[in-house]
Parts: sequence; structure tokens; C-alpha cells
Amino acid sequence: MALAKESLFTTKDIYDLPEGERAELIDGQIYYMAPPSRRHQDLVLKLCQAIANYIDRKGGPCRVYPAPFAVFLSHDDTDYVEPDISIICDIDKLDDKGCSGAPDWIAEIVSPASRRMDYFVKLFKYRSAGVREYWIVDAAKNRITVWNFDEDSMEDYTFADAVPMGIYKDFSIDFSGFDLQ
Repeated sequence: MALAKESLFTTKDIYDLPEGERAELIDGQIYYMAPPSRRHQDLVLKLCQAIANYIDRKGGPCRVYPAPFAVFLSHDDTDYVEPDISIICDIDKLDDKGCSGAPDWIAEIVSPASRRMDYFVKLFKYRSAGVREYWIVDAAKNRITVWNFDEDSMEDYTFADAVPMGIYKDFSIDFSGFDLQ
């Protein structure tokens, strides 16, 4: 007796979604995304500003991109994510569609609807795809969890801390300076 084949979605299905509907694709499964909150967007903006200012001062090839920004984690068409913030240092991975391959650094801002995805599904997916560093920024828990996959380490910080960035040895982001209402 033949087993029924499980239906897998592709990036074509993501691009065929109705206008304004956002989703990610992980291992051929679609995960729909709710619109972000204002505080979520404030955090994305503050982090992007700090990172972009650092990159501008230091120079170099790295680029920072906020969501929505397409990241194709694998070379097949079953993985498409839109991390809240991505840093890509290998410009050969960039084209007009987004990033093909793993970014060097990713941050996800946790929302009630994304908690399981950010802490479990994406953690595993980003690590196995070759992301060097992954930050989970959880305002509800006053916690920033930093996974440095290059060093096989994990550290927790609070919003009162300056959080060192592993991909840049001379840069930290001071969360205590963020004015978030």
C-alpha cells in the first residue's frame, strides 16, 4: 500500500499569496505572520540604526536589512524567511530578490504569535543553515538571548545591558539607551 505524499509548499506559493499577506516557508511548510506591533517596529528601528551607524563608521562590505527582506536559506525552493533584521557580509549572496544563503547575523523580535517559531523552529533552522549569530529579543521577558554559533555559546542579557556582537569584536548595542514606550 502506497503512503500519501505530504504536500510541500515552495517559494512560488509564497509569491502567489494575496497582496499584503505575509508568510515564511520552512522545510516546505507555510507559517503565516501577523502584523508587527508598534513596539516591535521601534525595536527593529533602534537596532538597525545602531548597526547601520557602526557599519558606516567602520566601512567594509556588510549590509543590514530590516524585514520585509527575503532570505532564501537553502538552495532549493522550500525555505524562505523574513528575519526582523539581517546582516550579510558576503555581498555575493545579495541580489534584487534578497539574500541567497545564510546571513552572518539575524535578530528576531519576539511577539506573542512568534514565540515558538523564534525560540525553537528558527533557532534550529538558522543554526543548520550556517547563520553565525542569532539574537532573540524578547521585550515581554526583558531578555536578549544571543546564540553565537561560531563559538557554540549562548548568553542571556537584559534591556539594562550593553550586548556584545560576536561578528564584530569591537561593537556592543546598549539596550539601556533605547527609549521604548
